Amino acid sequence: MYLTGRFPLLLATGVVPVIALSIAGLDPWLTLGGWLVLCGLATGVDAAVAADPRRVQVERAVPRRALRDSRVHTTLTLRGPQRLRGWLRDAWQPTAGAPYARAAVRLDPDVPQRIDIPLLPRRRGELVSEFVVLRSVGPLGLSGRQARRNVRGALRVLPPFTARRHLPSRLARLRELDGATSVLVRGQGSEFDSLRPYVRGDDVRSIDWRATARAGTTMLRTWRPERDRHIVIVIDTGRTSAARVGDGVRLDAEMEATLLLSALAEQAGDHVHLIMADRAVRARVSGVEGEQLLPALVDAMAPVEPTLIDTDWDAVAALVRSLAVRPSLVVLLTAQDEATAARGFLGTLAGFTARAHVLVGTVTDTGLADRARTRGTVGEIFRAAAAEQTLADADRVIQAVVAAGADALTDGPEELPPRIADRYLQLKAAGRL
Repeated sequence: MYLTGRFPLLLATGVVPVIALSIAGLDPWLTLGGWLVLCGLATGVDAAVAADPRRVQVERAVPRRALRDSRVHTTLTLRGPQRLRGWLRDAWQPTAGAPYARAAVRLDPDVPQRIDIPLLPRRRGELVSEFVVLRSVGPLGLSGRQARRNVRGALRVLPPFTARRHLPSRLARLRELDGATSVLVRGQGSEFDSLRPYVRGDDVRSIDWRATARAGTTMLRTWRPERDRHIVIVIDTGRTSAARVGDGVRLDAEMEATLLLSALAEQAGDHVHLIMADRAVRARVSGVEGEQLLPALVDAMAPVEPTLIDTDWDAVAALVRSLAVRPSLVVLLTAQDEATAARGFLGTLAGFTARAHVLVGTVTDTGLADRARTRGTVGEIFRAAAAEQTLADADRVIQAVVAAGADALTDGPEELPPRIADRYLQLKAAGRL
């Protein structure tokens, strides 16, 4: 049983008869007691007459997956043997973005009512609603009945992949590399594609003299990037991934870079392996090809959150070696902002560079440079000094990464994913992958 807002109003109206009867000579306390008894009886009868919400059947329809920050439509279907008027509230957690207002219920006997509950999830992972709370109100509107109806709904919220907008232009470049435009500079990883007549401006080193003798005209060999390369992407889920950069955390931007590079590599015919780890493996995707790759990646990434511990890079290196493949490219998405804290990472980096080409991508706050130049007030001067120190520490780590034989890319959360994709295409074009 519960009381509605009409009940205190009913009690307040008792002031009038109490005052009137007191003027008439009756005992005001007796009058007040009688009024309270009358209100209690009316409230009890109203709750007894209200429909029993426990007899209502509730069915839920929720999609299994949805993208973060995208609208999701869920429905509740109610059916009961009695006429019921009241309200319903769904028990989604606040990050699901469910409406705060209660949904009105107008249920007739054996006639189903469908209630739409729109969601706007604001974080990745599993969102769950275990029950709904259903209230029925009596005919007087003073009180009613309330019941919890257990009906579970689960929604897995996936990374939004906003970097998808960069994919068409990179795929166009990939098609050029793959035959629409010849690769004129033969690299270590290029394979023979076809012969064509020589055109002024072509690289003379690619002239096929035997074919030229047979054809009677200068013939040129064209090359295309090799396929079936293995790309291993490692996402650091340790404490540095929890830092806020832009509108989200660093881990979200690293996921965007992973999805863009994976989509591009899959179209190029390469094999993608994903490892998300700190001191434990949080997610792993390997051996998935074709159209199943991106769904497998986002499904594995969805529940992973940053952990406030340092990453064990020796264990990560051993895990990469356990893949039983010789990677052509290892992409390490991490943040090493301070040389002392990056000592373990830098010590392991040589082991990666000895086996493959290594690219280290770091999501950084692009506003640090602006803060380092702002020196108006005393507070701004202190913030500028802190920003300069952070930039200097990051620069020392970048120099150490380059000295170890790896490529270092550092940029903001919006800019880093396309830069990593462009670097992948450059390696393809140069025949180094």
